[in-house]
Amino acid sequence: MTDTIADPPRGPSGAERQLPRTSHAGVPAPSAAADDAGLRRLADVTFGLSHLRGGQLAGMRALVSGRDVLAVMPTGYGKSAIYQVAALELHRRLKRPAVVVSPLISLQEDQLDGLREVLGPDGAVAVNSSHSAAEQERAWQAVESGGATFLYVAPEQLAKTSTVERIAALDIALFVVDEAHCVSSWGHDFRPDYLRLGEVREQLGNPTTAALTATAAPPVREEILARLRLHDPLLLVRGFDRPNIRLDVLREQDDQDKRRNVLRQATELIAGLRESGLRESGPAGAGPNDGGSGGCGLVYAAKRKDTEKYAAKLVRSGLRAEAYHAGRTPAEREAVHQQFLDGELDVVVATTAFGMGIDKPDVRFVLHADIPESLDSYYQQLGRAGRDGAPAAAVLHYRAEDLGLRRFFASHRPDEERLLAVLTVLRDAAASGVPVHRPALAEQTGIPARTLTGLLNQLQETGAVKVGKRGVRLSRKADLDQVVGRAVGLAEARERMDKSRIEMIRGYAETDGCRRQFLLGYFGEDLPDPCGNCDNCTDGSADPSPMEENDGGAAAGDPEPFPLNSRVEHSEWGPGLVMRHDDDILTVLFEQEGYKTLSRKTVLERGLLARCGDKCD
Repeated sequence: MTDTIADPPRGPSGAERQLPRTSHAGVPAPSAAADDAGLRRLADVTFGLSHLRGGQLAGMRALVSGRDVLAVMPTGYGKSAIYQVAALELHRRLKRPAVVVSPLISLQEDQLDGLREVLGPDGAVAVNSSHSAAEQERAWQAVESGGATFLYVAPEQLAKTSTVERIAALDIALFVVDEAHCVSSWGHDFRPDYLRLGEVREQLGNPTTAALTATAAPPVREEILARLRLHDPLLLVRGFDRPNIRLDVLREQDDQDKRRNVLRQATELIAGLRESGLRESGPAGAGPNDGGSGGCGLVYAAKRKDTEKYAAKLVRSGLRAEAYHAGRTPAEREAVHQQFLDGELDVVVATTAFGMGIDKPDVRFVLHADIPESLDSYYQQLGRAGRDGAPAAAVLHYRAEDLGLRRFFASHRPDEERLLAVLTVLRDAAASGVPVHRPALAEQTGIPARTLTGLLNQLQETGAVKVGKRGVRLSRKADLDQVVGRAVGLAEARERMDKSRIEMIRGYAETDGCRRQFLLGYFGEDLPDPCGNCDNCTDGSADPSPMEENDGGAAAGDPEPFPLNSRVEHSEWGPGLVMRHDDDILTVLFEQEGYKTLSRKTVLERGLLARCGDKCD
């Protein structure tokens, strides 16, 4: 059973229900009241959290009592506090550390800096590739001696048997998976290194686990729970609606006009922030090129070269701007990141490589020069604006022709011949008992290393191939043709899903209804009334009055035959989940086909959908 605690409609009641009381390793669990008081006090004294947000205390209490937690909360809401406070309490009781899996070294370092300020230099340590062997050994010794409460590792570190064995010897109290959506192939940021985390968790003795993510639609949540093998988890879903962020879409007809409009808008927005900063501080205050301009902005572009071009033109316009993308060196990316956090830049122009885990409160706007690959990505990126609660803007510059580029990126057609070549080498190696490592596999197949990585990712998803420190291994009972077929099927399903996501972002860009209702509906959340803070609400195209009669033939007030988040089954497309209502249109997310929009009237007339319980056959 999975309890879900979502945002209550009004007030705090129902936000923190009682959880089963259990204990760790024979240590009696305190009463719920004593536990809550102690956790609140620990959060206040250690981290300065005098007031906990909804869901934080429930998550802390669950982890301390030994219950797994999946927290879906926006960055800046306080997900990290849930596991950090729980880990400190468990360390006090049991003298056992917490292990935190985080995908980016920069994220780890940010967390380490914060924890070391309150726990001291050895209170939190990391083992990752940015540290020398001697530094890593000192980190191990700190956690093994009981001095460190937190050990941060990257997911690829857990591919090493020696690392897993060393962690297992710690008998950890808590296993934390940050950016947990990366475990889901349904998600927008899938990372194969996360696939093994469920297996690693079992090797560690199934410790109490906290999985954290800023955005996860219901199917992604389900896959996180399944792949991490969480038992009876508490699901916390909070803060999807960000009403202080205005949502606008600007329709662009010509690519050059779009580029000019993006540059002009970014320049005008920064000029407005500078003017506001000058008014607030007086003539002797912030100047046009110092750090007191009152905020900054982000511009997202699909191509690396475009980030460079936009940034250069913004600099020529007098703005402090930098480009950020995966093609820049680690030192360059770190410099841009730090300048951004320190308020030394007006605008960062970036690909999606920038932003995971970024928590800067004064980002006043997020502009998209190109349409994102999905509403999942768009929500996460626009959510980097307005984290201080003050007004902010999210603007999508939309050109329908740009969808072609996204559809190209969404193609996942595997190379069956190469997949079979890789499997053949692995089968022969298994028969001879000789392990195969990536360089040898690339040499024997003649496949370039980068292409080989993609093929191995596809094969890992089938479950028949494992990649670890000892090399790449094929399951002994694997039938090569069946494995190839499974890889092709998974790739095709993912391609259908990704292309359906593109259709959903197109729907968002082209809707004449309330954009916030559309966006929240995509994540399975209902906003009963138009938001009043998007372009369609402002210009009146979003009708604020409910319809008396819908085209599906059911009068207003009659029971909805397919409620939001209800499970359904289609005769051709199989099981799915109802994600959104829009007058007569139902949006359903099908497990194998992705997002589909259906006419409620046609569905009812032809009996195309059947309601089912928690599981559809």
